[in-house]
Amino acid sequence: MTQTLFIDGAVGTTGLEIAERLSGRSEFALVQLPVAQRKDLAARREAINDSDFVILCLPDDAAREAVALVDNDRTRIIDASTSHRTADGWAYGFAEFRKGQRDAIAAARFVSNPGCYPTGFLALIAPLIAEGRLPADWPYVLNAVSGYSGGGKALIERFAAETDLGFRSYGLNLDHKHMPEMKIHAGLTHDVIFAPSVIRAFRGMLVEVPLHLGAMGSMRAQQLLEDLSAFYTDSKIVSVQGRGELSELLIREHDAPTDRLELFVCANTAGDQVRLIARLDNLGKGASGAAVQNLNIMAGLDEIAGLRL
Repeated sequence: MTQTLFIDGAVGTTGLEIAERLSGRSEFALVQLPVAQRKDLAARREAINDSDFVILCLPDDAAREAVALVDNDRTRIIDASTSHRTADGWAYGFAEFRKGQRDAIAAARFVSNPGCYPTGFLALIAPLIAEGRLPADWPYVLNAVSGYSGGGKALIERFAAETDLGFRSYGLNLDHKHMPEMKIHAGLTHDVIFAPSVIRAFRGMLVEVPLHLGAMGSMRAQQLLEDLSAFYTDSKIVSVQGRGELSELLIREHDAPTDRLELFVCANTAGDQVRLIARLDNLGKGASGAAVQNLNIMAGLDEIAGLRL
């Protein structure tokens, strides 16, 4: 049966990529507003309440406003903004990172898409903390670099205008909007020290958690590799590998879109120092691909349908 879907904010980067992934799929009929009505409150209210599913690709305040427009008990919402990632009554839309999460998404009426940086961090850390391999009270550090599309229209325009801009470090006040999400969903005692940056590449990101296992106790890198490999063994989206012959990890300026999430456990010979690294597309598993995956799960469909793997 065809179900109706309205993408509120469909002309933004995330919304356009969601529509591309749904192109040609008969399971969903897209509800579209004329250009002149895209910001019209009454038109948006009608579209939201007439749809089986709504994906919000909006700034935080606008996303909260859109949720307030729902006046029925049927429409199901996926919010790609930051607004509801730690809110009561919202399922966290990361099916792989915790046992039972896929079922929670399938049963939920309201689902929040994870942030792109937290997706990499939680994929690496949350299963290991849940299994007791890593301590919840450790002061974790997250170093990350992302393509500039993650900053939205303003940052995309800045990189286009400032052609000599190659690297941008930000979040220097150590108060990034992703921090509560990482702390809460990983079950941490302390905030993560988060050092994000942006490079001259449109898409893609590397998210890294360096650990001195020798200072933690007897845990070693091989055990972490085995645990993560076992945890994600059935996933068609998440892969895990050790360093092996790997000498570098790359993000290219014009990488193709992907919805994969690759995890790497890179360690010294003794295994007591490790760099846990996640590589993903900030517009794929970090945004649009995750939204489509959550939509598939909520609709009872093959969860990788339409994804770029």
